[in-house]
Amino acid sequence: MPNPNKPNDDKRRDGPADVMPTGRELAGYQGRVFEIVRRIPSGRVMTYGQIAGMLGAGYTPRTVGFVMHNAGDTVPWHRVINSQGACSTGRVVLPADKQQRMLEAEGVEFNAKGRCDLARQRWTPEEYTEGDDGGDDSAQTSLFAD
Repeated sequence: MPNPNKPNDDKRRDGPADVMPTGRELAGYQGRVFEIVRRIPSGRVMTYGQIAGMLGAGYTPRTVGFVMHNAGDTVPWHRVINSQGACSTGRVVLPADKQQRMLEAEGVEFNAKGRCDLARQRWTPEEYTEGDDGGDDSAQTSLFAD
């Protein structure tokens, strides 16, 4: 039983906003994420935090990452990357470089450190301004926190 006087040591949760919904609520939550991801053009990327910021309360970079685990063939999941311009699927997808290779096939260029130029490659839907894209998404460095 958890000790109520001891802080939560579970590194996958940043607070109440990081709690994933269940049931019908989850379908709507996923649907909103997938709706944006399906709009990302080939050769462009968005970050987990950018998507979370656009969707508002209840969405965090980490929860967007977890939602992306359920992306099917109709969702271009590979176009969502971390705030450093790198892929975060190494421990989830085999082979580990699959996401980067998929993006490179679309024309996204990565440097020797495995990062793309977000200033050039990041896509923002027309209805959002650059300052409206969710701000800091540094909490999402990997799909799974160590």
